[in-house]
Amino acid sequence: MTHPLIDRLSTEFGWPVLNDTDAVNAFTDRLGAHVLFVPGDAARNLETADVAVILPELKMAFKGKFDCAVVGDDIETDLRQNTRVLKTPSLIFYRDGDMIGNIPKVRDWDEYMLRIAQILAQPVAAE
Repeated sequence: MTHPLIDRLSTEFGWPVLNDTDAVNAFTDRLGAHVLFVPGDAARNLETADVAVILPELKMAFKGKFDCAVVGDDIETDLRQNTRVLKTPSLIFYRDGDMIGNIPKVRDWDEYMLRIAQILAQPVAAE
């Protein structure tokens, strides 16, 4: 995860970097909607830096309807396999501990706006 635009998410915006399963669960189990940014290898995938710039803008556009965290290198492979969101970079959305959607790879702004609105509109799972 050694890219300045990814590091900026934690240093400038204060987003947590999640490096183990317990941290991921603690973040996603909280009430509300949450997004995990799974960067992938920024050196090999030029889209990673793009998504690192786009995500804070999306968070602002959706006026606090979700919070964000960065998935650290230590847990990334396991998380991708467990969620079956294998492409990176990706955004994985959770609500109240349940995965509700994902957006792999970089997209254009209009597609992000549409897909995130659809994901956030998902009904809460009945217990």
